[in-house]
Amino acid sequence: MTVSGAWARAARGAMLLADDGELRPTIFAEMSALAASTGAINLGQGFPDEDGPEVVRNAAKRAIDEGVNQYPPGRGIPALRQAVADHQRRFYDVELDPDREILVTAGATEAIAATLLALLEDGDEVVTFEPFYDSYAAMIALAGGVHVTVPLREPSFRPDLDELRDAVTDRTRIILINSPHNPTGTVLDRAALELIVELAHEHDALIVTDEVYEHLVFGTAQHIPISSLPGARERTLTISSGGKTFSLTGWKIGWLSGPAELVDAVIAVKQFTTYVNGAPFQPAIAIGLGLADDYFADAASTLAAKRDLLSTGLRRAGFEVSRPDGSYFVIADAAPLGFEDAVEFCRRLPELAGIVGIPLTAFVRPGRHADYRSLVRFAFCKRTEVLERASARLAELRR
Repeated sequence: MTVSGAWARAARGAMLLADDGELRPTIFAEMSALAASTGAINLGQGFPDEDGPEVVRNAAKRAIDEGVNQYPPGRGIPALRQAVADHQRRFYDVELDPDREILVTAGATEAIAATLLALLEDGDEVVTFEPFYDSYAAMIALAGGVHVTVPLREPSFRPDLDELRDAVTDRTRIILINSPHNPTGTVLDRAALELIVELAHEHDALIVTDEVYEHLVFGTAQHIPISSLPGARERTLTISSGGKTFSLTGWKIGWLSGPAELVDAVIAVKQFTTYVNGAPFQPAIAIGLGLADDYFADAASTLAAKRDLLSTGLRRAGFEVSRPDGSYFVIADAAPLGFEDAVEFCRRLPELAGIVGIPLTAFVRPGRHADYRSLVRFAFCKRTEVLERASARLAELRR
């Protein structure tokens, strides 16, 4: 199928448009199809294989039975907006007006899309780190923006602050950050966040922050919402969702918060996209956000143990492995196994070991492929027995 117009811009930004104008499938679709056709364990896509907390799921069932099945309010139901406000105060000491400064969205992805469409004009620059979540490039292109990136290099995948400073200029409209970071698992430290605030003021830029993994942070790492730093709140839109925190990714209940005038601008776009979404899931996620501290701590510690389990299996197989501070993902280098091209390696991995991963080049632009050529992203948000089975299969690579 040949694509044209605005969607061609989005496809080109997402690196999905071939030179002949044909739309090509994503590597994610290709790897998922390989997993399905070969019976390989799918560690490529970042979704859990266990359902979220029963109390939250039961709340959704109850809402359906009680008739919460029609359009909710455009900004989201009051109970969820209040729960988001309470959550931000409870965990980060950030005060929000639930009636003016919070918007419920169809997942974080819609929040990002509506924000970029609302706030960008043709030619405005958006600075992100690279690798980047794949929808960023597509939506920046669709909104007419110019994508500028700052590389996160192995082994630490930390930003070089001088490169960050050079990337932000008077042409920058938005600094879009993702911490904890997909795909590398990096959690930005205070120094990097403070520099972002400084640069936003210096160049009159806005900050958009994707924090969907906010509660999935490991060890001594700390998630610091940039909106909690001095001078950040008045120019920051914070985006999160319930999908990752509660292992309910299919519900697609997200939200954004920030200054009322910025939220209003995003609403002007959102009302013409999904309009509203997920009526019975909204009160359920509100209950989830009010769960005891133990739930959030246990979710992080359980996932940290899964990270360590898969990482051990990867190292035993011969990979060099990163140590992510958060998120669902670990990065492994296939070069020690003799594979310099991660795309080729991932296509062969189902045959070699019955595993599916995603080449990290799926998250970078073609000009940077050489820097990440042998790296693979694996998801560890799976049941322990699945990760144990995957580790046993990976051992076959040694043979």
